[in-house]
Amino acid sequence: MAKKPERFPAFTPYYTEEQAGQVRAAFKAAGLQEGDASVSDFIVRATMREVKRLQRKYNGGKPWPAVKAGELRRGQRTMDEMQHRNEGT
Repeated sequence: MAKKPERFPAFTPYYTEEQAGQVRAAFKAAGLQEGDASVSDFIVRATMREVKRLQRKYNGGKPWPAVKAGELRRGQRTMDEMQHRNEGT
């Protein structure tokens, strides 16, 4: 019996056109040299680097207990959330 392929819990990040253009440009300019086989690899690597930074800052460097799919609010940010977002780092 064939082994079922591994399933990946999905996330769909929402980018503005400008943000998406910069993600694609960064991947095109440096992704392959950084070891990313695809833009998805690039996004996962960048996201996990940020997760590790937040773990160090807010959780003593330890992983948090996993949160199961379906436990988070879904959808795009509200206008109020977008106004208070710090994306300058």
